[in-house]
Amino acid sequence: MSIEINKIHHVGHVVYDMEMALELYRKLGFLCKPPAYPTMAEQEGETPRAFGAANAHIDFADNFIEIVTTVQEGGRIPCDAHFIPLSAPPAVLSRIIASIKRTVSTISRCLARFEGTHILVFSTSDAITSAARLDQGRVGHGGVNTIQSPVETSTGTQMVPVRLLEIDDEQVSEGRLAFAENPPSDALQTQIHMEHPNGAIELVEAILCIEDGELDAFAARYRLYLGTQPQKEGEACVFDLGGGRITIIPKSRLTDLLPGEALPSLPGFAGYAVKVRDLSITRQHLESNGFPVIETARGDVFVPGASLLGTALIFRQG
Repeated sequence: MSIEINKIHHVGHVVYDMEMALELYRKLGFLCKPPAYPTMAEQEGETPRAFGAANAHIDFADNFIEIVTTVQEGGRIPCDAHFIPLSAPPAVLSRIIASIKRTVSTISRCLARFEGTHILVFSTSDAITSAARLDQGRVGHGGVNTIQSPVETSTGTQMVPVRLLEIDDEQVSEGRLAFAENPPSDALQTQIHMEHPNGAIELVEAILCIEDGELDAFAARYRLYLGTQPQKEGEACVFDLGGGRITIIPKSRLTDLLPGEALPSLPGFAGYAVKVRDLSITRQHLESNGFPVIETARGDVFVPGASLLGTALIFRQG
């Protein structure tokens, strides 16, 4: 079993309309941070404007849900949006803009397939070790990079360095896959923990649906990524990370797991699961807010993708 990967870092729900998505998630009972919109002047002397990709986080103690959209010219921006100015010396500005445009292109391709979950990031304690495993398996990647990640503390927002590793391989057609380290332990110790009204406490599973007959190929690929052997659960293949799991399931068996669900394009992430403190209270909250709630054979409940912008959201007793 991999010694450096033990849970899901985050999933990304890619949407057309950030405001609509935030309204739905808040109605589900999640506390959502105001969305962050980068701003930049593409040419010297121009007025900075919203640019690239915007996102909002739903935080748990050590992982999160990300809501992502592209910034459209003249598009609606939520009134509580937080604008983040981006600046860089002229010598590197063009490279930064090109990188942002590549990200926007990736998100746009995801939206062209369907609105839903398209991003899966694994939590790694050592991005360099994870990169070495990808090298050994001849999996393409963009190298280990350091980004600044915001952490909400009692004294305000603290920007901390986090190492990130993006998979960049032509075999990956299900979305964006990456590895990310958590912020340093001293930053996590001062982090403010969200108490979500629906009782959600942790992101615990991502569900990948694939064409029938492709299970062995996908299992082999994810075994390279995660450094652990999968287990069979019926017709599904499950990677147990200790603090979370990745489930890969053929499309003909998806309704066994999530009754009534189907994806318009495969491979793709059918949804994800969060752990809650008291499932009966969570269900009451969902139903009182008008969401359809469907039970699964394993005792979980979920809100179907048709009611949540293309992604099924599973709630599981903690």
